[in-house]
Amino acid sequence: MRKYSLSVVSSAVVAMAAPAIGQAQDKDIVETALAAGTFKTFTRALTDAGLVETLKGPGPFTVLVPSDEAFAALPKATLDALFKNKSALRNMLLYHVIAGRLTADDFSHLNGKGRKTVEGSDARIGMSGTQLTIGTANVVKADIMAKNGVIHIIDTVLIPPVR
Repeated sequence: MRKYSLSVVSSAVVAMAAPAIGQAQDKDIVETALAAGTFKTFTRALTDAGLVETLKGPGPFTVLVPSDEAFAALPKATLDALFKNKSALRNMLLYHVIAGRLTADDFSHLNGKGRKTVEGSDARIGMSGTQLTIGTANVVKADIMAKNGVIHIIDTVLIPPVR
């Protein structure tokens, strides 16, 4: 039986993953989110708020995408109110977008600092061990590359502060 070093095995895993990453980079942020099939509420919100074309634009954007479970955890009255108020829905979604392409590694260097969102407010970046947090949300999957930016899946819907 042939023995392989960890570096050889790691290289093989990276090589097998490369086509998948390349395929994701052929799609924009909206197409990538739609293809995942687990962001139905988020993509519906983008449509209702009139932000689909914006996030299909050249960017680059960093988008913090709440999972469907994150939206389901919101009180029904809060979610209904957001979908009834296009301006509030738009602001909430733009609070999940940061101009530029920021990977998890980029965020890790911002520990304890805020980063301005497209909505205009700062989102606080934190690291606890290897857990990246943005505001009150945990990043559950990072660095999903799209041709016009990067998606990080979060477990909480972030609500912008009242100004």
